[in-house]
Amino acid sequence: MSPVEFVRDLLNPDLGFLWKALAIAVMSSLICGVVGCYVVLRGMAFIGDAVAHAVFPGLAVAFVIGGNLIVGGIVAGVVTAVLVAVCSQNRRLKEDSVIGVFFVAAFALGIVIISRAPGYAGSLQDFLFGSITGIPDEDLYVVAGTGLAVLAALFALHKELVTISLDRETARALGLRVFWLDLALYVLVTLAVVISVQTIGNILVLALLITPAATARLLTDRLGAMMLLSPAIGGLAALIGLYVSWSWDFPTGGTIVLVLTACFLLVWTARSAKPRVATLARS
Repeated sequence: MSPVEFVRDLLNPDLGFLWKALAIAVMSSLICGVVGCYVVLRGMAFIGDAVAHAVFPGLAVAFVIGGNLIVGGIVAGVVTAVLVAVCSQNRRLKEDSVIGVFFVAAFALGIVIISRAPGYAGSLQDFLFGSITGIPDEDLYVVAGTGLAVLAALFALHKELVTISLDRETARALGLRVFWLDLALYVLVTLAVVISVQTIGNILVLALLITPAATARLLTDRLGAMMLLSPAIGGLAALIGLYVSWSWDFPTGGTIVLVLTACFLLVWTARSAKPRVATLARS
């Protein structure tokens, strides 16, 4: 399928789900691209995967009772984030240990809850791998509103989040409330994950958080530039991934992840080859 035909399908009123899928995919990628910069800066890639597990019981409860999946995921993720932030204050345990306990338990709870619903196997597959073509109209507004709220919070807390990411002890010495900033970051990551689950699924959502930010980190040492490049890379990958998946009938979430990975490998290869070329030129 040519790009022109893809655009024609996007504008086709009978294929309204396609432009909604594109809108959700791009919005999710942009938000995760920005949030992911803080995750990569802090070296906490594990948190993205863990949060994806944490929101699962909320998604399951919302599905069973016929509620909004995004709202259910947010509630479950925030509750779990609060538990992790509180228990992480005990310095006898490292943060990643506490995360491992609570987020895996949350995922297990989600599996138990959804197993009580009839026909749960198909629903479980949608949760794990995404269901971008079945997104209701109201979710567009929920994702857009949640995304704007996340960006506003990150803008307001930018300096503080960067400070605790680079040096927590210095942050405490400066009088910053590290606990509340940790909690805020957990909640913001949770919100970014929840709005992305329908796009890419519970299992693959880590790619939206980490891969664009990691690719941007290879391209620049400046945080400001990184925070512009990361969402741009994520949004472009979402567009290309949806185009490829629609043209060749591939799974959308998996295709977007593969496009992101290809971008990362291309940039890594180019950056790795540059010193070698310079060395050869000097010899």
